[in-house]
Amino acid sequence: MSLDLKRQFVAQLIESSRLLRNYIDQRAKARGTTRAQWIVLFRLRQQEGLSQVDLADVLELQPISLVRLLDRLVESELLERKPDPHDRRANRLFLTPKGRQLVDDLDSLRDAIATDVLHDVPDDAIESGMETLVAIKAHVKSGTEPAPEAEQHPKVRRGRAKA
Repeated sequence: MSLDLKRQFVAQLIESSRLLRNYIDQRAKARGTTRAQWIVLFRLRQQEGLSQVDLADVLELQPISLVRLLDRLVESELLERKPDPHDRRANRLFLTPKGRQLVDDLDSLRDAIATDVLHDVPDDAIESGMETLVAIKAHVKSGTEPAPEAEQHPKVRRGRAKA
């Protein structure tokens, strides 16, 4: 694969990601929430009782960045902080009934968004895209750079080895 094609792919990925975030922001706003709030509510539905630090870690955010967002969710009565019984310095996070209802209602929005943005994309392309995105995420999270030879397409390496 040529370096130019890789650059084009990364550029498309960045642009598509930005557009998708904006699209989700608009759709969430119409439901009276934000994408950031939505992400927190979904994660807490999956893992209620996380500490603020653990939630920040799971969401890959700095704890200080999350505090203001959590404050707004508490003020909106969507979330509550409860003291950690094992650590006086920590709070555990739980959805309120109102928060649980909102996140349940947002399931239909999540389904609608997925259907809308992928309506003409074949299933095999979605599966391949998922594999690609998972690999990209793993490479980025590992923070390691591949050896120069590993960056080349396997056919190119084989061709060089024979030469």
